[in-house]
Amino acid sequence: MNKVKTTSEKSLANNSRIVALLTQLEKINSESLLVEADTARYVTSKILHLAQSQEKTRKEMTAKGSTGVEVILSTLENTRDLQTTLNILSILIELVSVGGGRRACILVSKGGTQTLLQLLLGASKDSPPNEELMVQLHSLLAKIGPKGNHSRDKKFGVKARINGALNISLNLVKQNLQNHRLILPCLQVLRVYSTNSVNAVSLGKNGVVELMFKIIGPFSKKNTGLMKVALDTLAALLKSKTNARRAVDRGYVQVLLTIYVDWHRHDSRHRHMLIRKGILQCIKSVTNIKLGRKAFIDANGMKILYNTSQDCLAVRTLDPLVNTSSLIMRKCFPKNRLPLPTIKSAFHFQLPVIPTSGPVAQLYSLPPEVDDVVDESDDNDDIETETETENENEDDKDQHFKNDDIETDIDKLKPKQELGRPIEELKIYEQFFPELAENFQEYDLVSKEPKPFASATNLGGPIVVPTAGEEHPAEANQSVKGIAVKDLSSLQMEEYNKRPCFLDLPKKDHNKDSLQLQNDQKKLLSSCQCLSQEIVKGLDRITLQNTSKNEQYYSTGCLIKKESKTSLTTPTCNKPCQHVSSCGSGLFEGPSVQLGKLCCTGVDPEEEEDSSSHSSGEQVLLEVPDMLALHDPDLYIEIVKNTKSVPEYSEVAYPDYFGHIPPPFKEPILERPYGVQRTKIAQDIERLIHQNDIIDRVVYDLDNSSCSVPEEGDILKFNSKFESGNLRKVIQIRKNEYDLILNSDINSNHYHQWFYFEVSGMKTGIGYRFNIINCEKSNSQFNYGMQPLMYSVQEALNARPWWSRVGTDICYYKNHFSRSSIAAGGQKGKSYYTITFTVSFPHKDDVCYFAYHYPYTYSTLKMHLQKLESMHNPQQIYFREDVLCETLAGNSCPLVTITAMPESNYYEHVCQFRNRPYVFLSARVHPGETNASWVMKGTLEYLMSSSPAAQSLRESYIFKIVPMLNPDGVINGNHRCSLSGEDLNRQWQNPNPDLHPTIYHAKGLLQYMATIKHLPLVYCDYHGHSRKKNVFMYGCSIKETMWHTNVSAASCDVIEDLGYRALPKILSQTAPAFCMSSCSFVVEKSKESTARVVVWREIGVQRSYTMESTLCGCDQGKYKGLQIGTRELEEMGAKFCVGLLRLKRLTSPLEHNLPSSLLDIENELIESSCKVTSPTTYVLDEDEPRFLEEVDYSAESNDEQDVESVDNAGDYEPSIQEDALSDSEATRTHLP
Repeated sequence: MNKVKTTSEKSLANNSRIVALLTQLEKINSESLLVEADTARYVTSKILHLAQSQEKTRKEMTAKGSTGVEVILSTLENTRDLQTTLNILSILIELVSVGGGRRACILVSKGGTQTLLQLLLGASKDSPPNEELMVQLHSLLAKIGPKGNHSRDKKFGVKARINGALNISLNLVKQNLQNHRLILPCLQVLRVYSTNSVNAVSLGKNGVVELMFKIIGPFSKKNTGLMKVALDTLAALLKSKTNARRAVDRGYVQVLLTIYVDWHRHDSRHRHMLIRKGILQCIKSVTNIKLGRKAFIDANGMKILYNTSQDCLAVRTLDPLVNTSSLIMRKCFPKNRLPLPTIKSAFHFQLPVIPTSGPVAQLYSLPPEVDDVVDESDDNDDIETETETENENEDDKDQHFKNDDIETDIDKLKPKQELGRPIEELKIYEQFFPELAENFQEYDLVSKEPKPFASATNLGGPIVVPTAGEEHPAEANQSVKGIAVKDLSSLQMEEYNKRPCFLDLPKKDHNKDSLQLQNDQKKLLSSCQCLSQEIVKGLDRITLQNTSKNEQYYSTGCLIKKESKTSLTTPTCNKPCQHVSSCGSGLFEGPSVQLGKLCCTGVDPEEEEDSSSHSSGEQVLLEVPDMLALHDPDLYIEIVKNTKSVPEYSEVAYPDYFGHIPPPFKEPILERPYGVQRTKIAQDIERLIHQNDIIDRVVYDLDNSSCSVPEEGDILKFNSKFESGNLRKVIQIRKNEYDLILNSDINSNHYHQWFYFEVSGMKTGIGYRFNIINCEKSNSQFNYGMQPLMYSVQEALNARPWWSRVGTDICYYKNHFSRSSIAAGGQKGKSYYTITFTVSFPHKDDVCYFAYHYPYTYSTLKMHLQKLESMHNPQQIYFREDVLCETLAGNSCPLVTITAMPESNYYEHVCQFRNRPYVFLSARVHPGETNASWVMKGTLEYLMSSSPAAQSLRESYIFKIVPMLNPDGVINGNHRCSLSGEDLNRQWQNPNPDLHPTIYHAKGLLQYMATIKHLPLVYCDYHGHSRKKNVFMYGCSIKETMWHTNVSAASCDVIEDLGYRALPKILSQTAPAFCMSSCSFVVEKSKESTARVVVWREIGVQRSYTMESTLCGCDQGKYKGLQIGTRELEEMGAKFCVGLLRLKRLTSPLEHNLPSSLLDIENELIESSCKVTSPTTYVLDEDEPRFLEEVDYSAESNDEQDVESVDNAGDYEPSIQEDALSDSEATRTHLP
């Protein structure tokens, strides 16, 4: 851009030679040029000389306010002198050759396109046309037409067609095939014409495709420039389906492949990479149609491009060839059907009521014989029109961001309190508010010394964790456990001893118990490790039992006698098979529950050294009440017995039984390896080319109960038949590669994302590749550094009971498995996506679990609530757990009430108690968003802790919490829906009491609160976000919604309290994972039936939020560059409570006016410039807008920013945020 000239520069310009020459030319224009032809020729030649030699001249002629371009164009229109015309064309070429397109835009804005096209039309009438004139004219036209993303003249193609210019250029090429100097600029213009689809069809009818194949040909060192332009022109022409069909009909696909192989073979020094890429672009264009793909396959194109691309891998500069080849092969890969009998869930649950419309109704109305896995024809170009029309305004579509999903009707935006149900009917919810009627006369509330959070008797000696059922020290109500952690550095010990400020649990001296326990634990662990293979096989799938205090029971692979002391007696292991039978013969008093497979198989030779160093190392006993105070394996088993699942699970996954503590090391966001996606795709393509190498053996199948578990030692064994498990089918592809298929949500045919399954039978030192092949989202944070989670039972037995991020070569990409239109919301031609990751297991014959995110089951929630209730101090904390309702499967939906007990039962204190404002929290409406439950756990633990801040918070509010809105979905391993097959967060407007009981009654609670004038100050629904980083909130604002549309005038009249911004702003200042710039307060039409919008609009809660937590990690703040863990999620839950405490102080009558810094709405809007986009189909009807990462590792492409770009080098370079992690930091490091 030109800088604004100073006064002295302007005066200098006024006296310059160019200005004088332009003035002279303008004077000539106003007179008769017939007399002054020589003068015009002289003046224009002088201007040309200056333009060619001085950048200053070119700047002056195109400067703002200059009339230079107008004068030149005016002369061009009026002159009849050939030399003057040629001079002017040369001047214009000089002007537009530099300047990044800006100068070309100036020429277009002055009417240059029309002038040049008219000149072309006139010149074509000469017989023969002047060659020099045609060369210059076409060179200039090629520079002002649209090019890539730089639109000089967006209407160029339309203007050329209207003026009849298309055939002029085409005929010039036809008549001058040997005149390379002339046809080169003509081809450049034809390429520009062809970007308009109507022009491409018109040119095609006149034989342009056939003409191009006369110009392009096998390898030759001559005329390579012409060859490149001809290929670019052909690629543009073949984007038209009509032209592509013409090319296929004439056998040109085979010709293109032959030419490509010839150039590949002869261009050994890679000097003609752009020509080779040009040929590939032509193939890419022609294979956009089904006929083209078929012709490509028939011509053995897959093998040709696979082999040539493999040859190119060694040369980094040839990456554009590899990537484009890969894109073509992916597109042409024959569509496969998922190897399933039906895409409906493997589990069936009969609904009490069938919805009258929507996806579930369609599902129930499908005839049983319909194949819902794939359509007969699944290509999206089957119905093609012969004539292609253009959208004249297509180039304007990106000019202004417009989101049709944003609500623009102010009447709909304005909150209108609607009860929706009669007051008499809402009185049924009075039972859930006993605190408003309680007078506390029977409570002993006045005590000289406030009692601590938990009494000393509740905090007995620590135990060894993980235990798989070891006896806790025998004090009656023991609940806080320690953990023996081996080989921890002092830094790690510090980390373990760090307890969050929200858990001030009193400690007890455990020195005596600790010493005894350490010794016993050593015996226990060594005893566990020496279990022989035979015993392990015998103990496999053993049934857990209810046992009395002195009976034997199964624990960590050994039989252990429970004693009344804190010591643990370890029996010797002498292959006693009778132990197995005696242990397995007893049954529960009730439903039996089995623990998953055992992993202790003796010490592997290669691990012997490592194991001995562990056992000989000094063990350190550490208390971690913040991690395991709420976990009780025995209690968990008891709760699981009463949990009702559709498949009637009888097994328990080890991680849920052992429990999880956050690992004592950082887990950085994974740095993406260069070219990982194309490598994986190449391996997929090998399946087609080398089909004999594919094993294709089913090793796990929920649909086939007779599917036997393979006995071979080198085949992995899989299982998902436990609470929250999801894995439907496993197919062994190669020796160490498996395709995994996830189960649909029950009563649904899609929503595959959540996975949780068990793997066993592995060997060490081998990289096992897992491909989850039926994902549906168009992109994932797996492309941006997220790793799946793994839990090793062997590690847990070695005192490392945690989920950890694992996997290398991770990416998420579109695969060749086709979705039926039934599964894709009526759309044809949609594909599934693959999550692929490679894992090397640390232990042989271990039992490992993989999960999409940290699992948190319904039974875990029930266990946590029971532990919280048993541990709280009833004189300080008012805690109540009710059953809000029963779910469709008959599970209870807990409702928790937490506040502080009144100071006394005096009238004033009871009144203060009853007048506390309410805060209503909910979570886990989407089962796959397990992070929401971990955040809720942090909130619940903070609210029940004994810190002064927590007590102050309880004294400030009454909390009504529904910690799991979708228990059935969680239990049965769904990703998004309940058993009704519907997204419960789209049912808040009109919930059905029979199909959506938890939503119906949660909304009823809020409606009741509105009738009794106890409207919540804050409502927040905890969610997880799969495609963005950090933690952030969505809220509701009329003004901000209007500001994101063009309907801005009406919004000026809206008066809105900006208090809705206060809580997110507070959290951005206090919670390290929270990011204010990711927050949005826009109300979209597609979200009108979500909890956030309905509670805001119908119930009238101004501060109604959805709080989204990332599944991946953070790209800002304290945790920048790290994947998120349960520690950070629980911290977020606690920080949310701290934020509420600050909000209370800000909104109290004494400090009524909120600080302006919290409500700086205008600046925040400018900074965040939030753009919310709508989902494309109901299949992925998300709460989440699309994400935009700095590096676009698209699941559709090949890590490429722009395959069309000439100088694209393949994979993106890492962004600043991705690059922040160096190689050394990519490995796990211990926390300081």
